[in-house]
Amino acid sequence: MAQKRKSGPRIEPIFDGGDAAFLDLRPTSRDRVSTSVPASGKRRRQRPDQPDEEEMSPSGRGRPKRSAPRGGGSGKPRRKRRGFLGRLVRRTLYWGFVLSIWGVIAAVGILGYYAAHLPPTSEWHVPERPPNVKIVAANGELLANRGDTGGEAVRLEQLPPYLPQAVIAIEDRRFYSHFGLDPIGFARAMAVNVSSGRLVQGGSTLTQQLAKNLFLEPDRTLGRKVQELVLALWLEATYSKDEILEMYLNRVYLGAGAYGVDAAARRYFGKSARMITLAEAATLAGLLKAPSRYAPTRNPKLAADRAQVVLAAMHDAGFIEAGTARKAINEPAVVVSIQNSSSANYVADWVMDMLPQYVGAIDADIVVDTTIDGSMQEAAELALRGNLAAQGQTLGVRQGAVVILDTAGAVKALVGGADYSQSQFNRAVAARRQPGSAFKPFVFLAALEAGLTPDTVRRDQPFTVKGWSPQNYTKKFYGDVTLTQALAMSLNTVAARLMSELGPKAVIRTARRMGISSPMAANLSLSLGTSEVTPLELTAAFVPLSNGGYGVVPHVIKRIRTTEGRTLYARQGNGPGKIISPVHLAQMNHMLAQTLITGTGKKAVLFDKRPAAGKTGTSQDFRDGWFIGYTANLTATVWLGNDDNSPTKKATGGSLPADIWRETMEAAHLGLPVAPLPGVAAQMILEAGPAPSDDAPLPPADVGSGSQLVPPQEGAPGPLNLIERIFGN
Repeated sequence: MAQKRKSGPRIEPIFDGGDAAFLDLRPTSRDRVSTSVPASGKRRRQRPDQPDEEEMSPSGRGRPKRSAPRGGGSGKPRRKRRGFLGRLVRRTLYWGFVLSIWGVIAAVGILGYYAAHLPPTSEWHVPERPPNVKIVAANGELLANRGDTGGEAVRLEQLPPYLPQAVIAIEDRRFYSHFGLDPIGFARAMAVNVSSGRLVQGGSTLTQQLAKNLFLEPDRTLGRKVQELVLALWLEATYSKDEILEMYLNRVYLGAGAYGVDAAARRYFGKSARMITLAEAATLAGLLKAPSRYAPTRNPKLAADRAQVVLAAMHDAGFIEAGTARKAINEPAVVVSIQNSSSANYVADWVMDMLPQYVGAIDADIVVDTTIDGSMQEAAELALRGNLAAQGQTLGVRQGAVVILDTAGAVKALVGGADYSQSQFNRAVAARRQPGSAFKPFVFLAALEAGLTPDTVRRDQPFTVKGWSPQNYTKKFYGDVTLTQALAMSLNTVAARLMSELGPKAVIRTARRMGISSPMAANLSLSLGTSEVTPLELTAAFVPLSNGGYGVVPHVIKRIRTTEGRTLYARQGNGPGKIISPVHLAQMNHMLAQTLITGTGKKAVLFDKRPAAGKTGTSQDFRDGWFIGYTANLTATVWLGNDDNSPTKKATGGSLPADIWRETMEAAHLGLPVAPLPGVAAQMILEAGPAPSDDAPLPPADVGSGSQLVPPQEGAPGPLNLIERIFGN
């Protein structure tokens, strides 16, 4: 309980220093406004030195009473509460403003610090896009794109409008309104990330993504992020929004090795980005989140779901109507795989291997015009694949190659394997295999040039030289036969006997003149094709038989030009000129034509009875099966075998290779005029000599067909040096 205050006179404070000691500091009626009014309504007059009665304590000792607040309760605490809230708001605003200023200063300092580690702005420039090589067929149709990007650089106005709209809708909806950094998008992304407890959204604008792709490494550090922002601001200040968007669309990675929308459109849909549909555009835009995960070739269901999200975003952004979005969802994108397995890729790879020899380093987009005929390429590919699928397993053969040349040596079709997506090794150009009996025409041509004739007789009987005894395929001997019969029946003993008479060096000289460039062993077994060759060079060596006796240099590149049309290279070479006399040419064509009639190449006879000639070939243990044939228009070679050089199950040159050759050539000759072989009248080809008796079964003959387009110009120079042979004049 509080102690009672002692009574007594009030002691007033006394101040030293003159009159101040006598001042009365007690409040008087002059110091306050009295609110007490008597019941009579008149205020009682009061002496100045007398306190108001209502303010006196009950004891009357001059202690003023505290008047009750109006309305009940205490008024002073309310004033305190109101003052505290006001001060809190004012201080929050003040310190928020102060912290904002310091935040801006800190942000500028951080930007300046990391910007100082970048090169001077005078050295900043957008790096050139890696050059693209567009490889086209003879009619201008695209065969393939090659280069680091895998596609062309396309202008923004060349693209359907819904493609950039899809990218903007799903990646950066305020692209055309922000300055390189989207504060709203960044804040939203941070809020989503904080609420989810993990990184869900990135918040980077298209400009920031472009800056990262152009200039920076993909590491996730604060310094890299700040530099990305600095470079994004520079891009926004230097280029227009359309230019930035165009650069982004041409450089962004979209999975499967495709950089840029054109490369991705060709990779997934087999068409240019200029021609894609709305659903395909949504699929491409959906890849930006995670190209490997959403690739339609890897996860079609996930890619389709993501495309629907993009279409919904496009509708929300006002780019498309609801009905258009529903239609695109009901007609989803269809992925094609032909771009990955097409045999045209073998041609494109071959072209890329040769390009440095023609134009040196490639520092800009170029177009390579080739000699390839698209329909012939497709026919050769279908024939090879179809027959291998139907009979390959039965015959124990898994791989093959097809080459077609015209009479000038231009490559019209080249298939380097059964499926490019499974194996990119180009067997047509790089595989060296034993040609077997397909080499024998060079032996017989050398014999004719040495003075023998197609009617010259040689005895087919056991033959041994230095312990080597060649055997026929049938293990039988047929006695006296003409050279025509021996070539048509592919008799090994007669070929070896001719090689012994002529000498290996004479045959090698003839084969070199015809176009065989691979090393050849100077021994008698060469007559049976024991030295390895490539399908391409063997095909080129048969072309002189079809074009009137003119040597050719096989070539696939016709012209190289820039995208602006400036020519960098144009082929002008004519080859080594005349290499076979007309007499010997006519004799060889007559002999090889008989192979289709009386020999082992009967499966190669064309449906329209078009004059043709050729030769089959089978290497030891049936490891290789060949058919090389020609007409007056085209020369084609088919090779079958296994990459590990394992034996096949008797896939001889006259069996499956002949079937593939016939199918390929029949399709390739559609629309071409029928013409006789050089030096051989049509009626002479149809005259069949007496066939061997039934008790003398034929060995696997190697027969082809002849061809003759416009021959190289008469009087062309002799054999060219290596540079001229490869590149022309």
